[in-house]
Amino acid sequence: MLSGGERAVARCDQLGKAPYSDMAEGLFRSYLSPAYVAAQRQLSAWMEQAGMTVRIDAAGNMIGRYEGQEAGPPLVIASHLDSVRDAGRYDGPLGIMLGIECVDDLRERQVRLPFPIEVYAFGDEEGSRFPAAMLTSRAVAGSLDPAMLAIEDAAGVSLDTALKTYPLRELSSARFADARSSGILGYLEAHIEQGPALEAANLPVGVVTGIAAQLRYKFTVRGRAGHAGTNSMRLRRDALAAAAAMLLAAESLAVNHGDGVVATVGQLEVRPGAPNVVPGEVRFTLDVRAPTNDRRDAVAQEIMAAFAAVARSRDVALSREALQDLAASPCDPDWTDLLASAALDLAVPCDRLVSGAGHDAMIMAALGRTAMLFIRCDGGISHNPAEQVKADDVEDARQVMIRFIEKLGDNFRD
Repeated sequence: MLSGGERAVARCDQLGKAPYSDMAEGLFRSYLSPAYVAAQRQLSAWMEQAGMTVRIDAAGNMIGRYEGQEAGPPLVIASHLDSVRDAGRYDGPLGIMLGIECVDDLRERQVRLPFPIEVYAFGDEEGSRFPAAMLTSRAVAGSLDPAMLAIEDAAGVSLDTALKTYPLRELSSARFADARSSGILGYLEAHIEQGPALEAANLPVGVVTGIAAQLRYKFTVRGRAGHAGTNSMRLRRDALAAAAAMLLAAESLAVNHGDGVVATVGQLEVRPGAPNVVPGEVRFTLDVRAPTNDRRDAVAQEIMAAFAAVARSRDVALSREALQDLAASPCDPDWTDLLASAALDLAVPCDRLVSGAGHDAMIMAALGRTAMLFIRCDGGISHNPAEQVKADDVEDARQVMIRFIEKLGDNFRD
């Protein structure tokens, strides 16, 4: 018989291939796509088997509810169901499966807590289909800017069209904000670490103390396209050469700011994109993260100044569009201590660490206390088909989560 941890891993593996992927080879599950709908249907069955009633909210999130002794605000256990393109199988879904396993354990023991539990499968955390991340948790938290809903995917399909063609319930962008929660007891999320710290320390799990601050931009560099053979090097206004200098400046400045500060260019588009034409336009993204808002803002300002200097020196035009601004999100200190205490009770070795990756937890913090548990992943690899976890580590995480929930119930009664 499989342990709860083994079953959680097996279910993530099941969702890692057709019909739960939009790719023929590999995993890509985008928000509101056929693969997303197929995964929700399977997820609904698993939630019901664990003793939950299932609903879909106005943002297309799937929620399983396990009733408590009282009908007060629920403890929300959650993560996301969508993925990046060519993804690993555990980033997001593993946290959902562990939420289901925790409820299933309570059901088998016929335990009802003083509060309900709701397991959320958020629909859009990655922003891999529409150009706005964490749309669906923002809707639940009530922090959604309505302007964010006027967006299209790469195929030109609007969010509203995608919502209206969703088959499991009636959705529309006009009603999207109706997903807002009326209140929660708090929020718990389990997630693979997506980094190497736990593996380096030989620890199965880690208690997250907070989530790093993020800024994300899209830049456009405009120079002058021209024939590659007839344009003198000293007279060129090469947009790609200018962009390359900017990228190297961002890397250098982030390194100079020390541990915890990172700057990443993840997308680069060169136009016109011909081998015999000097590039006339380049578009690229920049993602800046740091443990605190002040450190993030300081490095971002230095990078912007460096970009402007490059643009002047190379006689190119530079424009900038802000895509995302997420403040640092500390986890609740009392719940962090309670989660660490749960691990100690079970003799599960763990450490405390900051998350460099963004999570729905930082959005849900607007509603109340948050806690996060990281799970070791092989090589620290994530957003990659090579993403792997050990079933024993996942089982440790499940046990720690259950103990945390029980301790929370004990404190609630006191």
